[in-house]
Amino acid sequence: MSQLQNGKGPLAAYDDLIGAGEVRPDADQRRVLGYLDRLYEELLDYPEIAGRGPGLSIRSWRLSQLFRWSGGDKNPPKGIYLYGGVGRGKSMLMDLFYEVAPVKAKKRVHFHEFMLDVHARLKEWRSLDAKGRAARGGRASEDDPIPPVARQIALEATLLCFDEMQVTDIADAMVLGRLYKELLDRGVVIVATSNRVPDDLYKGGLNRQLFLPFIDRIKEAFHVVPLDGPTDYRYDRLKGVDTYYVPVNEETTAKLSEAFFRLTDRDVADRDKVPSETLTVQGRTLLVPKAARGVAVFSFKRLCANALGAADYLAIARAYHTVIMVAIPQLGPEKRNEAKRFVTFIDALYEHGVKFLCSAEAPPDQLYLAGDGHFEFERTVSRLMEMQSEDYLHQGHGKREE
Repeated sequence: MSQLQNGKGPLAAYDDLIGAGEVRPDADQRRVLGYLDRLYEELLDYPEIAGRGPGLSIRSWRLSQLFRWSGGDKNPPKGIYLYGGVGRGKSMLMDLFYEVAPVKAKKRVHFHEFMLDVHARLKEWRSLDAKGRAARGGRASEDDPIPPVARQIALEATLLCFDEMQVTDIADAMVLGRLYKELLDRGVVIVATSNRVPDDLYKGGLNRQLFLPFIDRIKEAFHVVPLDGPTDYRYDRLKGVDTYYVPVNEETTAKLSEAFFRLTDRDVADRDKVPSETLTVQGRTLLVPKAARGVAVFSFKRLCANALGAADYLAIARAYHTVIMVAIPQLGPEKRNEAKRFVTFIDALYEHGVKFLCSAEAPPDQLYLAGDGHFEFERTVSRLMEMQSEDYLHQGHGKREE
């Protein structure tokens, strides 16, 4: 989204991207942008939470600022819950809105990563003594960790953008209702994307009746906006593109490069401008050499010849809907460790519906013919074959429900 300019709302920025050839015109996306554009306008003079006056509690400051902002007759802006099928452009529109949003304190994060951070903060708060809690701006006697954690988050981000909201964990389900209430009460504005209508969140989950008030809160506090047009852009870009290339040579490497630019709507001439990204995994930084629009590129050597593990691969699977891996070698007994890591990596991608493109020295059933773990590798062969199927390519990105 390099064409975006400051001072423009999301709808004007979208038209710029169309003019630059980075996106295709889409009536359903334009309808959604109407909601995002209104929210942009409401945020233009919305007070930043982190700018409260000295000596005021967050709640007292927030109430005074909201009254000043609204003239006493308006509520804080409603957030947006954007849902719909895979490949319709939800993440792209949210990213566009995030980039132009007129808010300094803002955060865009994958929903699962946000919840991992929340649970870490809750655990840390419970471990603090009275002095430590007071030093963090809380009350020494405050045993309930959710209000102080919500205060911390509110100070860091007036605008929160969550991608791929999906609730499959009972620990997340039990925290979400109260956490969202605390955030919304403090004036945090939330924009979220999901493949699911709110009523289907945590469907079939343990003790789901305790989660239902949170669904009601979403429908009350958010504009619930569908985006389910007829075109699956993600699948449309994959049509006619092979996903598994043999062998590893200049030709197959070039084909993977072409696939990357097709999947990300980038001009091949911009190959030197593709940015890198980083993921934080258990306090460590994991480099993603090339990434754009939810598509990441790695070499086999970077991911499987180095001492990485399940946590790293899960972070990649959660963050990217498509992964391209270059130069998978023929594996043998001397590469049993690399083979084991590759098995773990493919498991993570498969369990999260990640699309996988690669170049390899051999077809899946000939990649690892002998060595420790050869029997277990047969499951990986099966998954690699399934991941090339149309049924798999059509499915959404996110952890599969049990």
